[in-house]
Amino acid sequence: MSQNDLLDVYRAYLQCLNERQWPRLGEFVADQLSYNGRRMTLQDYKAMLEGDVDAIPDLQFRPEVLIADGDVVACRLFFECTPRHTFLGFEPTGGQVSFPEHVFYRFDEDRRIAEVWSVIDKQAVREQVSRGR
Repeated sequence: MSQNDLLDVYRAYLQCLNERQWPRLGEFVADQLSYNGRRMTLQDYKAMLEGDVDAIPDLQFRPEVLIADGDVVACRLFFECTPRHTFLGFEPTGGQVSFPEHVFYRFDEDRRIAEVWSVIDKQAVREQVSRGR
């Protein structure tokens, strides 16, 4: 698969997330995957994403930097959203927060996500939440 093809698949995955098309998630994510070293099923991954969206109904996945190399996609996602329920261990204040996520995905031979490594700037969220109180 070419790098452009892989980036197209990833963009379609983000569209699936942003449009909350949960039944389509299996088109982009393997039945078994690893998330930050933890084994999980597609259903576990879906439940995690649904939990994030439940906590933050206006959550949108917007790529700022997007690179593909081999079977890996690297992305810096940037979020501007308003948590309604506890998120990342922080209670919402009703205010908007902005933060990046640096995430790497390894795709399998079926062009589905098999591994995810994610780092979220929790300190940026903590500082914004503490100012909002």
